[in-house]
Amino acid sequence: MGKTVVIGTIGSDCHVVGNWIMARSLEQAGFKVVQLGACVSQEEFIDAAVEAKADAIFVSSLYGMGLFDSEGLREKCIEAGLKDILLYIGGYLVTTRQEWPDIEKQYKDIGFDRVYPPETKPAVAIADLKRDLGLS
Repeated sequence: MGKTVVIGTIGSDCHVVGNWIMARSLEQAGFKVVQLGACVSQEEFIDAAVEAKADAIFVSSLYGMGLFDSEGLREKCIEAGLKDILLYIGGYLVTTRQEWPDIEKQYKDIGFDRVYPPETKPAVAIADLKRDLGLS
């Protein structure tokens, strides 16, 4: 397949279990994975994506501050020459009670291509990634 994904947990979030499960699932699906771990800054995601010539960045956020941590990421990707990179995010993305369509819209409005609610199975994101990359 030859496609590369950078994955990590953004900001001050130290939750990594779901991130590791997603990374392993991506590897089993044939993707090359650059695993950054926890507490990853936007700049670290971008630097890794540039270095690896990544096709997608998968951002995880479980402590509810994902919107704050991710705002401006798309613009920084564009500045770094990654205007076409796919941006996906998943986890517990807000700390307030909101309807899922509203949460998804907030993240798409700041540049994410795909936004996943808590407990989304890795196979869903992998199928979307393959479709978005024209692999299926």
